[in-house]
Amino acid sequence: MDYPTNVKILRIPCTGKVDALYLLKALEDGADGVYVAGCEEGDCHFLVGNIRAKKRVGYVKSILKDLGINPGRVEMYNMSAADGPRFVDVAREYTARIKALGPSPIRTGAGSEPTEEVAEKEQEPEGEPEAKQENKPAGEETAQPAAG
Repeated sequence: MDYPTNVKILRIPCTGKVDALYLLKALEDGADGVYVAGCEEGDCHFLVGNIRAKKRVGYVKSILKDLGINPGRVEMYNMSAADGPRFVDVAREYTARIKALGPSPIRTGAGSEPTEEVAEKEQEPEGEPEAKQENKPAGEETAQPAAG
């Protein structure tokens, strides 16, 4: 169960301690992307820490969009602390997604880049988009039925 070596893990007691400035500072210091992995919603030992983190990640995404930087460079994923395979899958998928975006314009000084919506439209083939199952960031809905 190996995740990509370029994934740096910072352990904190609760994602509720993640401040928007920490996320922005990580990007400023050279990270091409940052994601927060928190416990499942409704399962937070500190009650609402993961809800706070989700709001802060959303706030940072809006700042990035306003700056002309793809907001997909910051994400929030909810998962059980006991679900190592899911953590590895998310780490691999997010790393591939960030590699596809290329180096951060914050790090390179290249200015702005296409927002997520523009980038998705450019990659989407003509006709009906295919439904695909993947690890979605927290808060994004999917049309796939839930396994029960």
